[in-house]
Amino acid sequence: MDLCKIKDPSILKDMNTKQLEEFAEETRQFLIENLAATGGHLGANLGVVELTLALHKVYKSPEDRLLWDVGHQSYIHKILTGRGSQFGTLRQYKGLCGFPKRDESEHDVWETGHSSTSLSAAMGMAIARDLKNQTHSILPIIGDGALTGGMALEALNHIGHEKKNVTVILNDNEMSIAKNVGALHSALGRMRSAGKYNRAKDDLEWLLKKIPAVGGKLAQAAERLKDSMKYFVVPGMFFEELGFTYYGPVDGHDFNDLLENLNYAKKTDGPVIVHVMTQKGKGYHPAETDVKDKWHGVGPYKIESGEKIKPVDAPPAWSSVISEALREEARKDDRIVAVTPAMILGSKLEKFGEEFPDRLFDVGIAEQHATTMAAGLATQGMKPFLAIYSTFLQRGYDQVVHDVARQKLNVIFGIDRAGLVGADGETHQGVFDVSFLRSVPNMIISMPKDENEAQHLVHTATHYDEGPFAIRYPRGNAKGVKTDQEKELLPIGSWEVLKDGTDAVILTFGTTIDMAMDASEKLEKEGRSVRVVNARFIKPLDDAMLHDIMKKELPILTVEESVLQGGFGSSILEFASENGYTSPWIRRMGVPDRFIEHGSVQKLWEEIGLTAENMVHHLKEMVPTKQQRA
Repeated sequence: MDLCKIKDPSILKDMNTKQLEEFAEETRQFLIENLAATGGHLGANLGVVELTLALHKVYKSPEDRLLWDVGHQSYIHKILTGRGSQFGTLRQYKGLCGFPKRDESEHDVWETGHSSTSLSAAMGMAIARDLKNQTHSILPIIGDGALTGGMALEALNHIGHEKKNVTVILNDNEMSIAKNVGALHSALGRMRSAGKYNRAKDDLEWLLKKIPAVGGKLAQAAERLKDSMKYFVVPGMFFEELGFTYYGPVDGHDFNDLLENLNYAKKTDGPVIVHVMTQKGKGYHPAETDVKDKWHGVGPYKIESGEKIKPVDAPPAWSSVISEALREEARKDDRIVAVTPAMILGSKLEKFGEEFPDRLFDVGIAEQHATTMAAGLATQGMKPFLAIYSTFLQRGYDQVVHDVARQKLNVIFGIDRAGLVGADGETHQGVFDVSFLRSVPNMIISMPKDENEAQHLVHTATHYDEGPFAIRYPRGNAKGVKTDQEKELLPIGSWEVLKDGTDAVILTFGTTIDMAMDASEKLEKEGRSVRVVNARFIKPLDDAMLHDIMKKELPILTVEESVLQGGFGSSILEFASENGYTSPWIRRMGVPDRFIEHGSVQKLWEEIGLTAENMVHHLKEMVPTKQQRA
């Protein structure tokens, strides 16, 4: 079958089990071949091929609502809903999004990139359905790892309490982005090994009906025996105690088992959990045997060997630079501990964990808990380093404000994936943290220009004892510069002049420094002398340097790979206003007031005008030539 010609899921309705199995293998091969060229979330999608086909066979999308939690496992759903022909553009600029996208298809009813949101959304949709007297099914598909998110548990509690007709598909592959942790994961493990609960309960019910009606105490005892059977078959029965009917465990790669249980669930009133066991990476040996889940999200690879296609002799990843600097500090200070919300691998903390197994804490997908736990550690004199992606720190914002900054606690925030991340798109662009952290009292915000400055910032942060300290760093590889043997304590709020100039100033930091240097050099050839300043401390500002610049009335161009609203450039405007400076011409460059979609970072920079050429354009308007001044 040509998967690129599929228009909608109705093609599945008349397929028998054998045809579905053949279609599943064709789908797997399609994914393996296409993602070898584009990269993407391979392991997660290979694991849900049969599940996705079964869901679309039993239910009718978009009338029935399928909500993909996190959303990176929705590739098969996209193929079935008419987007197979676009897979050559997956996660590329102006191409097919790697996550559900409402304006891409009517079948994408909920947009996701962060985990643990689908159940709450499903509850909202269920309430709306019932108020409108509609009868369609609502099916959030959520992974076992995402259930550690507090929001998912809040939603389970509410759905069970309200007895809404919501069918939760629990995709249990025992592995999310990192190894799952927590008591709930252990409870699921007991369910996996306990056998089929509902089938055993139904067999017992049939047996009881065969007993002649004897009434009285014997009948009551029999009914109690039937109701208590769950405690023997599935220890704890967590979901049933929350008010859900539980079906499972179901073999997620057996169409007979899937279809039987999904049809069972479709006929059941009230909240339902269908517990489906799947194997991440199924059908592709390198991904199946991936114990460290390095096939969760991949770049291009060689199909035959599974070898990743990467640049030769590339500098270390920024995450590695920061984690190694932290590990070095931890050798000298046993108060330093690392905390991460299910991101040991992404944050490159494996070696830290190997050397300090008792000082690395993976709390699962629970950013709020991670932040406040770090605060608790800090109250006891520890030095917690919270390794967290910028986009995920958004989920712990109240805890940053209320629990960390308000109490002036020494929590170090290692803000990974700061700035535009590229292929993962708008849900993952780390462009908001400067704005939402800059307004928080007691907060230090910094960003290194290279790995040498990064190790000095980590050293400075671990020796700082007056409140929270954030270090931002981007996705991708560092610059490959030589690092100093001796670590330096950087004065808080100090900036660095990288290139002197007398006509204007570019204030920037991190990823945009190179383009600022390029712009300054181009302008120098045209007779304009432009200073470039590494504003490595975004908060607090270097007041002394700013006063010097503004007293000389030098035009200022601020450049940041973060949103302009409330960002670094805004802080320079505020400084000028608060100190009575009216003469300097201040312009800002950064991320505009809209969500930035997926594509290569270079393409996205060009789209929003964050380029050396655009800096040159602005500065030509701001700085006259020597002839014009004469």
